[in-house]
Amino acid sequence: MTLYISITGLKPKGFFSYFKFWFLAVPSFNQARKAKGNQFCQVKRINGNQCTLTAWESREDMLQFMRSGAHLKAMQSFHKIATGRTYGFESRSIPSWSEAFALLQEKGKNY
Repeated sequence: MTLYISITGLKPKGFFSYFKFWFLAVPSFNQARKAKGNQFCQVKRINGNQCTLTAWESREDMLQFMRSGAHLKAMQSFHKIATGRTYGFESRSIPSWSEAFALLQEKGKNY
């Protein structure tokens, strides 16, 4: 089975942005865990980055999640409160956190 893997690494821009970030991130994570097609969902802090690693049955399932609910609200505030990278790709397995973070640094798109 092929999965769609999505990796994000975000850094809040400052003290107040840190609280706004978490105010938006927690509902987004809860939405992801319950979203159609989600097979894996974890968060981890790596080198000052608030990272997510998710695996989806399809890219379409990930996009449907990304463009709705709490996640859409978080994305609309993103540029005001954080900087970061995202990377998505198809895989037969879920990468380890060290593999995922290396891919994010090497191939991720900056925002």
